[in-house]
Amino acid sequence: MGERVSEVVPGYPDRLIPRLGHERDLRARTLTNLYNPRGTAEGAWLDSLHARLDAAVAAAYGWPADIAEEDALARLLALHQAPAPR
Repeated sequence: MGERVSEVVPGYPDRLIPRLGHERDLRARTLTNLYNPRGTAEGAWLDSLHARLDAAVAAAYGWPADIAEEDALARLLALHQAPAPR
């Protein structure tokens, strides 16, 4: 498929440097296939990234890092519906 190169960040999957003739194998590396193992030991690295991203977005809005998804969605809807500042 390609040459596996160790990722710089521990716990992340290796990067693949594609080789000619392995296009079919590389097409199998879809976002769906990447996300399917979330919630398992194999997908722990992606779960960790999403938790960090969620915390960063919450901080950007001035919300608590552990805000519930429903509360975040309600706040986003309220922001969207509010008139724009003039």
